[in-house]
Amino acid sequence: MTAILKQESFLLIAFGFAILSYLFEHTLLEQGQFVSMIAACALIVVIVMASTRVAHHAEVLAHKVGDPYGTMILTLSAVAVEVLILAIMMGSSSSPTLVRDTIYSAVMLDINGILGLAALLGGLRHGEQPYNDDSSRTYSAMILTAMGISMIVPEFIPEAKWHYYSAFTIFAMVALYALFLKMQVGTHSYFFSYSYRSQATAAAASGVGSAAAPTHTPPKPAEESEEQESATVSITIILVGVLIIGFLAEFMSAFLNEGLEGTGAPPALMAVVVASISAAPEILTALRAALKNRMQSVVNIAMGASLSTVILTVPVMEAIALYTGQPFLMAMTPVQTVMVAITLIVAAINLNDGQTNAIEGMTHFVLFATFVMLTFLGL
Repeated sequence: MTAILKQESFLLIAFGFAILSYLFEHTLLEQGQFVSMIAACALIVVIVMASTRVAHHAEVLAHKVGDPYGTMILTLSAVAVEVLILAIMMGSSSSPTLVRDTIYSAVMLDINGILGLAALLGGLRHGEQPYNDDSSRTYSAMILTAMGISMIVPEFIPEAKWHYYSAFTIFAMVALYALFLKMQVGTHSYFFSYSYRSQATAAAASGVGSAAAPTHTPPKPAEESEEQESATVSITIILVGVLIIGFLAEFMSAFLNEGLEGTGAPPALMAVVVASISAAPEILTALRAALKNRMQSVVNIAMGASLSTVILTVPVMEAIALYTGQPFLMAMTPVQTVMVAITLIVAAINLNDGQTNAIEGMTHFVLFATFVMLTFLGL
């Protein structure tokens, strides 16, 4: 137990901050904007720290089950954090575009930021990095479909009939994800995995088995028990971590609203904060994978996170809108639509040959820089 508490120091710190925020929330808010902004920034750092532990234990589970299940667990944990923070912030924010801007920011951050930077750094180190192009094509088509249905078509839906289309959107997203999940973990799971040449060479050189049919020694009963115990601990810590993050997000939202009030900050800044918090652990994981020449993991993380953000966040938020009777403004602005279109077209071209390189990474990273610039300009 002592060892676990020592390893989970970030979560203990986060829990301590949650208690302090509960005790001193009103006192800090009364101190004015500057103090509130400092408190919000501190909580953002603490939330990211807690998110890294959640992501770590998601990685532990991912390592046990392997791809494509592994990256699915990682992306789902990140999306769970994002949806939780977003739902909490909606309660204290008056912005009707927070959901739309958060999803848009997450897609820009995942595809252009994470994938772009990973492919750039990995390409500079390893040259061309291979992956399974079946996965990239599947992800691209589904992201385009999901964003088109939920964030482009709503522009043409009459206001009086929004609830009908909202209900349809929930059904469409659930149906898409159900089929995708069946493909990802079922008969088409090979779409999302890649047999690296180094592994095949190592297996052949060892004389133990081949890459196609490696020799596998079943774990002993004691090892199975330890693995089950480790998995149980990881699942428990993930659940506890998500609860702590949700608790902190409520106070962070209050401090951030107070700190930004009347400052003229870009309207989408809060959305970028939410997207960045959920993506922070994925960035580190993707960069480590790229530097180890494992581009398939990067593609699964970046594209999978984008798809999960759209296809899971939208139905939850639309359900909240139907329950409260207050619709969110989901239709993207012309600038956002153009940026998404360019991003997905570039991704379709770059991720169509089974190899990435530094040039392809740079094109996405420049698009990410453009997104940051447009955000600061309030567009």
